[in-house]
Amino acid sequence: MASGNAARMREILDKQKAAHIREGAPSAELRMDRIDRCISQLIKYKDEIADALCEDFGHRSKDQTTFTDVVSSLGPLKHSKANLRKWMKPEKRKVEAPLNLLGAKARLEYQPKGTIGVISPWNFPVQLTFAPLANILAAGNRAMIKPSEFTEATSALMEKMFSEVFDEEEIAVITGGPEVGGEFCALPFDHIIFTGATSIAHHVMRAAAENLVPLTLELGGKSPVIIGRSADMEKTAARVMNGKALNAGQICLAPDYVFTLEESVGAFVDASQKAVAKMFPTGLKDNDDYTSVINQRHYDRLQGYLEDAKAKGGEIVEINPAGENFSQQPHHKIPPTLVLNPSDDMDIMKDEIFGPLLPVKTYKGVEDAVSYVNAHDRPLGLYYFGADKAEEAKVLNSTTSGGVTVNDVIFHVAQEDLPFGGVGPSGMGSYHGHDGFKEFSHKKSVYTQTGNEILAMFRPPYGETFRKQLAGRLKG
Repeated sequence: MASGNAARMREILDKQKAAHIREGAPSAELRMDRIDRCISQLIKYKDEIADALCEDFGHRSKDQTTFTDVVSSLGPLKHSKANLRKWMKPEKRKVEAPLNLLGAKARLEYQPKGTIGVISPWNFPVQLTFAPLANILAAGNRAMIKPSEFTEATSALMEKMFSEVFDEEEIAVITGGPEVGGEFCALPFDHIIFTGATSIAHHVMRAAAENLVPLTLELGGKSPVIIGRSADMEKTAARVMNGKALNAGQICLAPDYVFTLEESVGAFVDASQKAVAKMFPTGLKDNDDYTSVINQRHYDRLQGYLEDAKAKGGEIVEINPAGENFSQQPHHKIPPTLVLNPSDDMDIMKDEIFGPLLPVKTYKGVEDAVSYVNAHDRPLGLYYFGADKAEEAKVLNSTTSGGVTVNDVIFHVAQEDLPFGGVGPSGMGSYHGHDGFKEFSHKKSVYTQTGNEILAMFRPPYGETFRKQLAGRLKG
């Protein structure tokens, strides 16, 4: 028997589907208006968003939030608004000869799918709601959003933001815990986009399969960094540690482990310590720029990784520029920490870390690093540092990942004209820009037949002309 939450969610979905059928595909003007409403709410509530996320995390840099959740949401929305008229145009396709010479035509039309279910995560709850919406709304769809229960204040704020400017027939926000999330996944949406852990994606996919709902899964995994011999170590470490310190490493694309030459480990450690000290010159514990781990459970999980690594022979290098004591603190901050000599039996090398911990592995030849990457699940991101174009080509051509950034980390996700998505355990499907518009559209093939009766020869009764046509097509 369905719960009250399930019944209410189904009622909203039915209303959205009925409105979609009744009103048809929205005009470009209406799509742009919906995007404008999103933009206006992000700007109006930018300070409240920063406050809510700081409350949810215990501490989260408000400047970071403005950048990663507000400004980084506005970019995709503005990009979709600027391009959606062009994206909406039918696409001409070729017709086979001789029908193309006789007036037959073929085209592809991009139709709204209907209602898209959006399941957004806790690490960037605003950005990972509004960025998909940029493409969802550009494609003419409606949406139901299930934000994370881990960021309760932010989820409640987003419910308020959307309800102020959208009727629930257009966009509705559903809040609640895991039970509500399970019921949400079981609804017969026209498409679901889920951003989160691979372990949860199994449940989402299983529930969606009951209604044959197509999915976009944006997951994660262990994104490697391969530092080539030709890399500038100071610059490399600064960029890697920025990616690891941003949001305290709670990013699906955060560098998860580093490969460097055996003789370069010391240089990487030294450069990493300098980079962290430069980013956080007053220390970390009370620094407004350094974010906390989301909650006690994840804090304990990360501490468990360090204890396990130490017990199995790993060397722990805590990067703590001011020598602060983190054993007593009001929040769940963990300093950026390197784990040297990691072995594959360590928990930190098995699971996606999702925190400010970074194992550092060594290799003798770049083929060793490539072989290691290929022996594990295909990652969401891969990062190569170096000026050796032949080595770069070898790494990129010999590995498969969702995306790549060369000589930095994470930045490929910020390019709106590049599709963002994983491969295999790191995800399926992709969005951003034109690719996102296509992801949330039904690509409908339309063929218009010629008025010429040349095809009459293919109708019964079959005769000699028909057989000659077949004979011609049977030739190699």
